[in-house]
Amino acid sequence: MAQQTTDRADQSVAPAAGRAPQHYPHRVLLAVAGLSPQILTETLYALAVAADPPFVPTAIRLITTAEGAERARLSLLSDDPGWFPRLCRDYQLPPIDFGAHAIHILTDAAGRPLADIRDLADNARVADQITETIRAFSADPDCALHVSLAGGRKTMGYYAGYALSLYGRAQDRLSHVLVAEPYEQSWNFFYPTPYPRVIETKDNKLADTQNAQVTLAEVPFVRLRDGMVPERLLSGGASFGETIAATQRALEPPALVIDLEHRCIQAAGEVIPLPAAALAFYSLFARHCQCADSALSWRDADLAKRYLAEYAALVGEASGDYERVEAALANGMTDDDFDQRKARTNRRLRQALGTQLAAPYLIQTQGRRPHSQSRLALEPEAIRFGSLDESSAAREQGAASLPEAPSAED
Repeated sequence: MAQQTTDRADQSVAPAAGRAPQHYPHRVLLAVAGLSPQILTETLYALAVAADPPFVPTAIRLITTAEGAERARLSLLSDDPGWFPRLCRDYQLPPIDFGAHAIHILTDAAGRPLADIRDLADNARVADQITETIRAFSADPDCALHVSLAGGRKTMGYYAGYALSLYGRAQDRLSHVLVAEPYEQSWNFFYPTPYPRVIETKDNKLADTQNAQVTLAEVPFVRLRDGMVPERLLSGGASFGETIAATQRALEPPALVIDLEHRCIQAAGEVIPLPAAALAFYSLFARHCQCADSALSWRDADLAKRYLAEYAALVGEASGDYERVEAALANGMTDDDFDQRKARTNRRLRQALGTQLAAPYLIQTQGRRPHSQSRLALEPEAIRFGSLDESSAAREQGAASLPEAPSAED
């Protein structure tokens, strides 16, 4: 037991670079529970004691209803019976951050604690709160998150699993704890003890908790985070429904809308504001793609003239910005200028969508320098110039002013 304790304690200082979940410096067990707080100690036992290698959380967080929180506080954290500190003492686990502060009580739209999930509004609130909790933990690159869906209503488990599918990373896990008969659903059972302890089971029989079998069933899930979830959703602020809708749009065939009036584009269903310089450059490629012409090159004789026409449509020929750009391009567009405009435009798309979602919409390079050319690889029918819905066009204005070195045209 002493060697086992030392091994577990060593996990707290393991480097974050490790690929296995147990090697991350922050290891969080997140459980959803209803009126059965036992699922927390059962899961902790299965993870930290029975598993090989063990996953010993540095912190535990519990999402539950108002009544579930009271049951958890009285059964797990009280001096007597205090099943959480008991388990830690019985198996000599290192300190784990879990207390009353770690119990998140679900609330309704008015911020009142939920006693139960009774209607559609409660259901939506629960989905949003579970999703935001999982999103926040997944934003920490030094954290490995283990989500247990063993407790609570079926919808709570569903939301927890789906949220982890949306935001989970390679080091994150999802599981359900299985307790063998006759200990399952017995209020007197919280974990297999390392010593004899006789309890009364749900069918009024006696059983020794030392003989109990608790198994952790890992639940596979599809990780959508890196390829399907737009970057803005990874930073929070979106509801469960909005996140699902945005991810669903990302699964659809590429479609590009360029809204010159509102100076934005819509790609992968996301509205992306662009400064006039980047939007004019991108519009030039989009029109070229619509005409099914060949790729563009900085060597094209009329490139600067065509770019200025796009820029003038956005800022007006009488503006000071247009006059400065016109003077700068008096002798045409240079190789470096072309590459910088392309890089700035592509960078904004990647920042808004993420690398994989942005890929179909990037200005792509063909061939090798000095004879390389650039083009949009979209199908012509996938591109539309026109106005987006007013609410959609305004949704991201200001929020997507992505950091970038300013230029005279921006």
